[in-house]
Amino acid sequence: MKKNGNVPVFCRITVDGKETRFGMKKDINPKLWDVSSGKAIGRTSEANEINMLLESTKSAIYKVYRDLQEKENSVTAEKIKNNFLGIGGKCQYFLELFDQHNKERELLVGINISKSTYGKYCTARSHLADYLKKWHNLSDIPLKEIDHKFVCDFENYLLIERHSSENTIVKYMKMFKHIVSIAIKYKWIYDDPFVGYKFRFKAVDRGYLTQEEVETLINHKFEERHLEKVRDVFVFCCFTGLAYIDVHRLTQEDVKISFDGGKWLIGNRGKTGVRYNVPLLDIPKMILEKYKGKLSGTRALPVTSNRCCNLYLQKIGKICKLKKHLTFHLSRHTFATLTLSKGVSIESVSKMLGHTNIQTTQIYARITNEKIGNDMAMFSEKINGMGTKSQENDDNLKLAV
Repeated sequence: MKKNGNVPVFCRITVDGKETRFGMKKDINPKLWDVSSGKAIGRTSEANEINMLLESTKSAIYKVYRDLQEKENSVTAEKIKNNFLGIGGKCQYFLELFDQHNKERELLVGINISKSTYGKYCTARSHLADYLKKWHNLSDIPLKEIDHKFVCDFENYLLIERHSSENTIVKYMKMFKHIVSIAIKYKWIYDDPFVGYKFRFKAVDRGYLTQEEVETLINHKFEERHLEKVRDVFVFCCFTGLAYIDVHRLTQEDVKISFDGGKWLIGNRGKTGVRYNVPLLDIPKMILEKYKGKLSGTRALPVTSNRCCNLYLQKIGKICKLKKHLTFHLSRHTFATLTLSKGVSIESVSKMLGHTNIQTTQIYARITNEKIGNDMAMFSEKINGMGTKSQENDDNLKLAV
């Protein structure tokens, strides 16, 4: 009992005969307390205030109890109290987890992830930090406060503030979901805020060069030596399907004699580490021979920076009067499309590109009208003669109708 005659109100939690208690930071006159019902009596403002506090506390504690029952093997009174009071266990924050993830990924650059992939995660983190600041006035947010609305609002932020395309939004949302999945794995959160969220990836018609356009590049004589080198590397990739990072790392040692006695490019993709095997045709062989012994170290081709390549390719496109926007990755699309249009199976193309599944190959490779024409011509040859038989049975068909 305190000097004013009041006594403190405590909350007692009992589970399986074991109890714990904590103070409610509220006092009451013993005359106003009903021991049997465990609440204040009377209709005074003091009694009403205490009873409202007791009811809200009881409701919250039962909710904690039910949540713990769903998530943990054993529930104790101490666990309930600590969870209700926020005692024990550090509050985990979203951007802190994202930073930890990115630091770990940085150490893996060049081992099992590319520098560009790491850079994309850094960009995603930057956008999420900007979203928190502008839309929520927060520098970070507890993981437990991330809900489905937070997820949908971030998508709207990317659309409204960043003016991102649908496919770019999908990439950032997948990175966001990846961080959330880590939090779920560590059991820092239990409810997945992405439940019910749909990734809306939009199929894009990826560009490619036709055979005639590739021939135009091959036959053009450039006065500027640096443009000629970029053209050579680009054409080389049109016939091998190598991505920029792979041709940049290509050495003479990657050119090997395969089982058929021919020269093949055999290596691992820089982006995914997946192995690629590409038989060398005459044009890429000639390009390799052109620069053999003329470059420093073991480099196979004179590959400049990706930025310079793309700038020079735009200039090359104008010089050759090509109406398409040339980028280095266009060579990879061109390889996939030309090989498929000439009858190479999608399984073989997928293997040469170093893809992990056929679906990725289908995105890169476009089925051209030429491919459709060739396929229908082959089909026509196989059913040749059916038309004559149909004419012979024409009267029977009419009767049947």
